[in-house]
Amino acid sequence: MAYQLMVCDLMTDTRLGVLPIGGVTWDDYIGKTGSLSGTIPVPDSATARRIRETALPGRSMLHLYEEDGQLAWSGVLWTRTRQRDARGNYTCAIQAGGLESYFRAHRLLLADLVAAGADQFAIVRQLITYAQAQAGGNLGVEMDPAQMSGVLRDRQYSRHDLPWIGGLVDQLASTQNGFEWRIQVWADSAGVRHRTLRLGYPKLTVGANDGSADLVLSSPGPVGAYALPEDATTMANAWQSRGASTGTDMGSEQVPLMSQVLTAPGDWAAGWPRLDGTSDYSTVETQSVLDEHAAADLARAARPVAVPSVTYTGNQRPPLGSYVRLRLNDTWHYDVLDARYRVIGLKVQPAERPRARTTDLYLEAA
Repeated sequence: MAYQLMVCDLMTDTRLGVLPIGGVTWDDYIGKTGSLSGTIPVPDSATARRIRETALPGRSMLHLYEEDGQLAWSGVLWTRTRQRDARGNYTCAIQAGGLESYFRAHRLLLADLVAAGADQFAIVRQLITYAQAQAGGNLGVEMDPAQMSGVLRDRQYSRHDLPWIGGLVDQLASTQNGFEWRIQVWADSAGVRHRTLRLGYPKLTVGANDGSADLVLSSPGPVGAYALPEDATTMANAWQSRGASTGTDMGSEQVPLMSQVLTAPGDWAAGWPRLDGTSDYSTVETQSVLDEHAAADLARAARPVAVPSVTYTGNQRPPLGSYVRLRLNDTWHYDVLDARYRVIGLKVQPAERPRARTTDLYLEAA
């Protein structure tokens, strides 16, 4: 399947040109930033000029289109490498990150921000709104002001901590009764592209919940390789988190705020050994907030889920947050595995001779 790379201005999304691309791979995730990499062939000086003038790291938006005109991936160009090999062939290697990368690694909170009894979704929008209100910072991310989670939070963010805005959203999302978020670039029926903040409580999901529309992945069938890891290296059934240090007098001991010690004694009764775990939240100064983080961390560590992955060769690409049914009948699964999963990540490698197109799906048990 052939791809075309549309280069646009990051701020306005104005089209600057279209370039061919080879060796392209791209991925997208819920919970972390997706990426794209590939190589642009440079057959002549005219193409070199187009690349040098339009594909500018940190300033250009890239949209990857499939040959049927469907938008496959969008993100910010962060690096380009102009190259010539020993045979005199000219190419330009590129790497790009999803729009979340802009907020996670390139936008700081440079003002104090306070939220009292606010819905956690409203706090997220407050952070993104702050970022877009600063000079040169408006990427046109659309938000639904009416969407709420029903979970109220008190938060105080200090400019002295110099926190990344995306990091604050990630930290808020990972606490007890948290949520999921991503920034989706999509095209409407008229082909107009939108950048939309997607929020989901407690999860971002797509499609019917009854399983009637699930994509079925089976082996024997389109499923090739798969990996179903089981990992206890991060498991814990006792937990304490550490917060900000207190003590303002000169020479006084700096004592960190500590959460309650949380345990899962049912594990010990069932024969599990005690496994301790800890986490640090150096900017958290409120006991209740720190306790919420500790409870969420213990819940994740009590039965850590190593992410299953499945490789299949079909052309259908399930969207993030949708559900698939995995059916395996093989040496490992002589008793047949038939389980439902949510798609939390994907990686696409287009067909290139002699390799067929493959899609790696990263899954979470439904």
